[in-house]
Amino acid sequence: MNGLTFTTLELILASGLVLTAAGLSLLLSLGIQRQLLIASLRMAVQLLLVGLVLRFLFESANPWLTVALIVAMLTAASYEVGARQKMRVRGGWHFALSGIAISASTILIAAFALSTLAGTEDWTAPRIIVPITGIILGTAMNATSIALNALLGGISVERNAIEGQLALGRTRGEALRPMLRKAIHAGTIPVINQMAGAGIITLPGIMSGQILAGQDPMVAAQSQIFLMFMLAGAAIASIVIAVWLALFRLTDDRHRLRLDRLKPGS
Repeated sequence: MNGLTFTTLELILASGLVLTAAGLSLLLSLGIQRQLLIASLRMAVQLLLVGLVLRFLFESANPWLTVALIVAMLTAASYEVGARQKMRVRGGWHFALSGIAISASTILIAAFALSTLAGTEDWTAPRIIVPITGIILGTAMNATSIALNALLGGISVERNAIEGQLALGRTRGEALRPMLRKAIHAGTIPVINQMAGAGIITLPGIMSGQILAGQDPMVAAQSQIFLMFMLAGAAIASIVIAVWLALFRLTDDRHRLRLDRLKPGS
């Protein structure tokens, strides 16, 4: 079995589902048809372009091109996390918070994952490095975005309560601990749900892809288990780094809350 392939006509027919959803949004005055169509078009163009880039990259096997692609992925992910926040940290820290968190966690977890494959013949090939890094990065990006949104929004709403705790002599860590816990909890919900539902509710992407490509289901299951552990580690590491960086940025050495460093998103 060589795996499933789709013709251009089949892809066009599948796009009819999105067009139908956009039509329903227009009919019911939901107001999401424009965003849905733009996101669908953007997704299709991006994936086709990435497919061309990866085809060239895999054929050339140039390590510097692989590094350049990963740097571009990390940069784009950092921007996406920052762009999704309702409240933003002023200045370059707006993107630095997410960039440092997701870059550190992705590189660390991806390096660990690849080190476990060091016994295989082609573990340094771009076709191994890029997909593993991309999957880990996607999870870290989503988790960080949710956690930072919860933290920054919570600090803005609970300003008086936090400043009251600080006035009573609490440290910034003590005063903001409830906000940190809520943010970490919110960020970990998606990956926990993904792990809890794997195999019973859903067949995760890697396992489904390997089965469709003709891989033995038990081998596919083992690969998915390994990957889910990596994703959980990346999500938690990224969230913890991001929220603690935000904590220290939004307070000072005298344990004062610095909301002058926070602004509403555009």
